[in-house]
Amino acid sequence: MRLAAHGIALELPTGWDGRIWTRTGGGPVLHAANVALPVTDGDFATRATGMLPADGVVVVLVDYGPDEAGTPLFANAAPGRIDPAELSPSTLLQRRPGQRGLQRFFTTAGRAMCLYVVVGSAAHASDLAAGVSRVLGSLRVEAPPT
Repeated sequence: MRLAAHGIALELPTGWDGRIWTRTGGGPVLHAANVALPVTDGDFATRATGMLPADGVVVVLVDYGPDEAGTPLFANAAPGRIDPAELSPSTLLQRRPGQRGLQRFFTTAGRAMCLYVVVGSAAHASDLAAGVSRVLGSLRVEAPPT
Protein backbone atom coordinates (compact mmCIF):
# COMPACT_ATOMS: atom_id res chain seq x y z
CA MET A 1 0.00 0.00 0.00
CA ARG A 2 1.32 3.44 -0.92
CA LEU A 3 1.02 6.04 1.83
CA ALA A 4 1.49 9.63 0.63
CA ALA A 5 0.61 13.11 1.90
CA HIS A 6 2.29 16.45 2.62
CA GLY A 7 5.26 15.66 0.38
CA ILE A 8 6.09 12.38 2.14
CA ALA A 9 5.48 8.98 0.54
CA LEU A 10 6.42 5.37 1.20
CA GLU A 11 5.28 1.83 0.50
CA LEU A 12 3.84 -0.19 3.37
CA PRO A 13 3.93 -3.99 3.31
CA THR A 14 0.69 -5.94 3.26
CA GLY A 15 -0.89 -5.91 6.70
CA TRP A 16 0.72 -2.66 7.83
CA ASP A 17 -1.27 0.38 8.94
CA GLY A 18 -0.22 3.98 8.41
CA ARG A 19 -1.24 7.61 8.33
CA ILE A 20 0.25 11.02 7.71
CA TRP A 21 -1.18 14.23 9.14
CA THR A 22 -0.08 17.75 9.94
CA ARG A 23 0.17 18.51 13.62
CA THR A 24 -1.14 21.76 15.06
CA GLY A 25 1.57 24.39 14.87
CA GLY A 26 4.03 22.09 13.15
CA GLY A 27 4.82 19.96 10.17
CA PRO A 28 3.72 16.53 9.03
CA VAL A 29 3.94 13.39 11.15
CA LEU A 30 3.93 9.87 9.76
CA HIS A 31 3.06 6.76 11.75
CA ALA A 32 3.37 3.28 10.25
CA ALA A 33 3.18 -0.07 11.99
CA ASN A 34 2.77 -3.78 11.41
CA VAL A 35 -0.17 -3.61 13.85
CA ALA A 36 -3.35 -1.52 13.86
CA LEU A 37 -2.66 2.05 14.92
CA PRO A 38 -4.90 3.89 17.38
CA VAL A 39 -7.19 6.49 15.81
CA THR A 40 -5.40 9.28 17.68
CA ASP A 41 -1.92 9.36 19.11
CA GLY A 42 0.87 11.75 20.00
CA ASP A 43 3.66 12.74 17.66
CA PHE A 44 5.87 9.89 18.87
CA ALA A 45 3.11 7.25 19.02
CA THR A 46 3.04 6.64 22.77
CA ARG A 47 -0.38 4.96 22.55
CA ALA A 48 0.71 2.65 19.74
CA THR A 49 3.97 1.73 21.44
CA GLY A 50 2.11 1.15 24.71
CA MET A 51 0.06 -1.61 23.04
CA LEU A 52 2.91 -3.06 20.95
CA PRO A 53 3.17 -6.87 20.95
CA ALA A 54 6.58 -8.56 21.02
CA ASP A 55 6.55 -8.98 17.23
CA GLY A 56 5.27 -5.45 16.58
CA VAL A 57 7.03 -2.38 15.22
CA VAL A 58 6.07 1.28 15.00
CA VAL A 59 7.81 3.73 12.67
CA VAL A 60 7.46 7.48 13.24
CA LEU A 61 8.71 10.28 11.03
CA VAL A 62 8.35 13.84 12.33
CA ASP A 63 9.03 16.77 10.00
CA TYR A 64 10.56 19.79 11.76
CA GLY A 65 10.54 21.84 8.57
CA PRO A 66 13.08 23.73 6.50
CA ASP A 67 14.27 26.15 9.21
CA GLU A 68 16.13 23.37 11.06
CA ALA A 69 17.38 21.61 7.91
CA GLY A 70 21.14 21.17 7.88
CA THR A 71 21.65 22.39 11.46
CA PRO A 72 24.03 20.27 13.54
CA LEU A 73 21.27 18.07 15.02
CA PHE A 74 19.84 17.38 11.56
CA ALA A 75 23.16 17.26 9.64
CA ASN A 76 23.02 13.56 8.70
CA ALA A 77 21.56 12.08 5.53
CA ALA A 78 18.29 10.14 5.58
CA PRO A 79 18.75 6.59 6.88
CA GLY A 80 18.12 4.01 4.19
CA ARG A 81 18.12 1.09 6.58
CA ILE A 82 18.47 0.27 10.25
CA ASP A 83 20.74 -2.26 11.91
CA PRO A 84 19.18 -4.36 14.69
CA ALA A 85 22.27 -3.62 16.81
CA GLU A 86 21.23 0.07 16.83
CA LEU A 87 18.00 -0.72 18.69
CA SER A 88 18.31 0.12 22.38
CA PRO A 89 16.02 0.72 25.36
CA SER A 90 17.92 3.94 26.09
CA THR A 91 16.41 5.73 23.07
CA LEU A 92 12.79 5.05 23.99
CA LEU A 93 10.52 7.95 24.87
CA GLN A 94 8.84 5.66 27.41
CA ARG A 95 10.76 2.59 28.51
CA ARG A 96 8.71 -0.59 28.48
CA PRO A 97 9.95 -4.11 29.26
CA GLY A 98 11.46 -5.80 26.22
CA GLN A 99 11.05 -2.87 23.84
CA ARG A 100 13.95 -1.41 21.90
CA GLY A 101 14.11 1.69 19.74
CA LEU A 102 16.19 4.18 17.86
CA GLN A 103 16.10 7.84 16.91
CA ARG A 104 17.81 9.37 13.88
CA PHE A 105 17.80 13.07 13.05
CA PHE A 106 18.50 13.98 9.42
CA THR A 107 17.87 16.40 6.57
CA THR A 108 16.41 15.37 3.25
CA ALA A 109 14.95 17.49 0.44
CA GLY A 110 15.51 20.60 2.56
CA ARG A 111 13.42 19.25 5.45
CA ALA A 112 14.67 18.47 8.98
CA MET A 113 13.25 15.16 10.18
CA CYS A 114 13.36 12.70 13.04
CA LEU A 115 12.95 8.97 12.53
CA TYR A 116 11.80 7.10 15.64
CA VAL A 117 11.39 3.32 15.58
CA VAL A 118 10.16 1.05 18.38
CA VAL A 119 10.20 -2.75 18.24
CA GLY A 120 8.22 -4.83 20.71
CA SER A 121 11.02 -7.20 21.63
CA ALA A 122 14.75 -7.65 21.18
CA ALA A 123 13.98 -11.27 20.25
CA HIS A 124 12.30 -10.06 17.04
CA ALA A 125 14.69 -7.15 16.35
CA SER A 126 16.41 -8.67 13.30
CA ASP A 127 13.21 -9.43 11.40
CA LEU A 128 11.57 -6.15 12.41
CA ALA A 129 14.65 -4.10 11.47
CA ALA A 130 14.66 -5.79 8.05
CA GLY A 131 11.00 -4.83 7.56
CA VAL A 132 11.64 -1.25 8.61
CA SER A 133 14.63 -1.08 6.26
CA ARG A 134 12.43 -2.16 3.34
CA VAL A 135 9.92 0.57 4.23
CA LEU A 136 12.68 3.19 4.58
CA GLY A 137 14.06 2.15 1.21
CA SER A 138 10.79 3.30 -0.36
CA LEU A 139 10.70 6.68 1.44
CA ARG A 140 10.38 9.68 -0.87
CA VAL A 141 10.36 13.24 0.45
CA GLU A 142 9.67 16.33 -1.62
CA ALA A 143 11.12 19.77 -0.93
CA PRO A 144 8.86 21.91 1.24
CA PRO A 145 6.50 24.30 -0.54
CA THR A 146 7.90 27.79 -0.89
